Amino acid sequence: MFVLATVGAVFSAVTLGIIAAALTVGAILWMYGRDLPNHEQLASYTPPTISRIYSGEGRLMDEFAQERRLFAPADEIPDLVKQAFISAEDKNFYRHAGYDPMGMVAAAVTAARGGRLRGASTITQQVMKNFLLSSDRSAERKVKEIILASRIEETLSKEDILELYMNEIFLGQNSYGVAAAAQTYFNKPLADLTLEEAAYLAILPKAPSDYHPVRQVERAIDRRNFVLREMWENGYITRAEMERAQLAPLLTVQSGHYPPFRAQLPPRDYFTDEIRRQLTRDFGEEEFFTQGFTVRATVDAEMQSVAARALRDALESFDRSRGIWRGTGKTLPAETLAEEAAWRDALSGADVARDIDLGGRWHPAVVLDVAEQSLTLGVEDVDGTVAIPRDDISWMRGDFFENFEPGDVVHTRRTEGDAGWTLRQVPEVQGGFMAMDVNTGRVIAMQGGFSYQHSVFNRATQATRQPGSSFKPFVYAAALDSGYQPNTIVVDAPIEIDQGNGEIWRPTNASNRFYGPSPLRTGIERSRNLMTVRLAQDVGMGVVGSYAERFGVYDRMDRLLANSLGSQESTLYKMVAAYAMFANGGERVEPTLVDRIQDRYGRTVYQHDKRDCADCEQFASLTDGFGPRIVSNRERVMDPITAYQLTSMMTGVVERGTASRTVNLPVPIAGKTGTTNDSKDVWFIGFSSQIVAGCYIGYDRPRSMGSGASGGGMCGPVFQAFMEEAIEKYGGGPFEVPEGGHFVKIDRYSGAVLPESSTGEHVVAEYFRDGEDPFSGLGSGLIIDGGFAMAGDLPLFGRGEGEEEGGGSTQVQTSTGRTVVVPERATFGSLSSGGLY
Repeated sequence: MFVLATVGAVFSAVTLGIIAAALTVGAILWMYGRDLPNHEQLASYTPPTISRIYSGEGRLMDEFAQERRLFAPADEIPDLVKQAFISAEDKNFYRHAGYDPMGMVAAAVTAARGGRLRGASTITQQVMKNFLLSSDRSAERKVKEIILASRIEETLSKEDILELYMNEIFLGQNSYGVAAAAQTYFNKPLADLTLEEAAYLAILPKAPSDYHPVRQVERAIDRRNFVLREMWENGYITRAEMERAQLAPLLTVQSGHYPPFRAQLPPRDYFTDEIRRQLTRDFGEEEFFTQGFTVRATVDAEMQSVAARALRDALESFDRSRGIWRGTGKTLPAETLAEEAAWRDALSGADVARDIDLGGRWHPAVVLDVAEQSLTLGVEDVDGTVAIPRDDISWMRGDFFENFEPGDVVHTRRTEGDAGWTLRQVPEVQGGFMAMDVNTGRVIAMQGGFSYQHSVFNRATQATRQPGSSFKPFVYAAALDSGYQPNTIVVDAPIEIDQGNGEIWRPTNASNRFYGPSPLRTGIERSRNLMTVRLAQDVGMGVVGSYAERFGVYDRMDRLLANSLGSQESTLYKMVAAYAMFANGGERVEPTLVDRIQDRYGRTVYQHDKRDCADCEQFASLTDGFGPRIVSNRERVMDPITAYQLTSMMTGVVERGTASRTVNLPVPIAGKTGTTNDSKDVWFIGFSSQIVAGCYIGYDRPRSMGSGASGGGMCGPVFQAFMEEAIEKYGGGPFEVPEGGHFVKIDRYSGAVLPESSTGEHVVAEYFRDGEDPFSGLGSGLIIDGGFAMAGDLPLFGRGEGEEEGGGSTQVQTSTGRTVVVPERATFGSLSSGGLY
């Protein structure tokens, strides 16, 4: 009886203990399982991934990400990589139900024996911790982790869980997930990884910095070899494969054995950074940097290189004309100069631009020795030393001793023909350039300064500067749309304007001279300030301002008369886009750096060109000589005849006006120069029938560039160099003449109507609307003075700046063959009685 009682008591105690333990475990599970995160959301989890920018040809240009992650579906991850991670982290992964009791016991026994404390978390538990829980070391978090792990095993397959894990884990070097890590450490896709490389990646989840492939190479190899042994013991590889892989050295990008992936990409430039800036504004920074957008850029890589070279050449030419050496402002410590290894290491860390290619690649270099007739340099990526001869610095003031000291960091490049080396410096003067398609708004080139690595500030889009005379076409556009004609006479005479604060504004022409009444065409060709101010006063600054706002030059233009001369600041980006509307006949065009954006699933979330293709659905293929009709649905911002009249007048700027000395191209070109007060900013914006391009040059902190600086002289050559290549690639031709008008020959100095057969240097064919009286420009006796006084002895028809100054007369040929002389001066009576002829 005693034995039976004892056995019964023990059985009861055990039973009660089991029940109590079960109740305790149940209570714990109930208590901690009440408010857990919803694990089912992981079924639709989309991890942050890289947004990438591609050129029109599909070439990868740049990438942006908060976490550098390339998402790899489970079926695209090689079995070898999965097996390496399972062997390193959770060898029972395919057998347990989310948690591994045997692993927990083994970890506890190891810890009790004084061994290394190690975790017993399964891959499933790590997924729960990484996605739904915190990383704190507490019993509560561990219990929650186990509960969620068991639940997720019922919701997702093992492959789905492994996919989440292998795309989420941090593996060092800002790499998240195995695909990005394979690229970061070995510059390989997952499919190309070797056995030893897969095993190395598998050791990184716990502490990537502890197994750095350079600083901790021996420790990394030991741990890698442990994983290889585990893979053999788990039956994933043979013993021979294990032994071969264990003997392999650790070759990585970080150790210099493979080129980095970034080296395959072009250096980041103004174009891709501007895309980043605009898309973070439109989508939000978090969205752009995490949602894995595929962005198709509008850039033409060939023309982008041409644009960079043209702008850099102009900036460097101007900088060298100043004769001042500034260098980089960087200096290496004197103690590093004695040993080549020391100065090379120090030079590699110097913060100077390495993205400049002008006449050849510019290399950072350090001055090692200064002599009277030569300078000895140590050049990055070039063996030995190089010598700079004395005649190379003939352009700068002073000699070697005055301008250089040992340790100075400079730029240098090979001379043409690789005969030697020449010193270079990043100019202090800066500028911007932009070119776009006049019909689609696609920006094909953008250069925001001399060097992106020297200054990331984009002067094409971010610099707000006074456009100066390049704004004048908007004044003339407002006038033409308000009933003025190309031969309308406007007075070019001195003006005094009381600004209301006791100050008198006296605008002047650039030549400091005045030329009397002249047609509108002459005013824009010769960039006459006084004519523009009178015209703006007569049209009304309210009308001018509304035009500037309609074209997008300003969000809001102040109705000040001085703004008719371009004194209110705008950007090159806005100005070039506005000129495109002159070129395309007056239709609104929005500039874009992006053709299309797709999300991570390939769905289009943005497309720039929204025009309709009227025939595309009817034809499976096109026959020779046939193209589909593209129907424009763009808003009209300007009458097409006005746009053509203005374009015609602006061709005169290029053919015989302020840009005639520097712009000379094989197709018709229209444009306008701009030079602000004291030559602080110079501009030229011009266009063919296909491409509009613009340039501005000036110091970042505005100051005079000297009396010789002008838009035609400095920006004209940049436009010329770019458009020579652009026309060869994109073509060009006569500007399209809109319907509803007719041509009349006009004397471009007097505005007088001439017979159809008239020829001569001063004869120009102006386009008038049908029903308009071309004689109203002169024959009506109307002279636009803007309400300002005009001296009685003013010369009425000047011959332009630098043209026939000081006397003479103009000859034109009439239809009867007679030569008619247009006198230089006239009287008001001759004007009011019907003109000179």
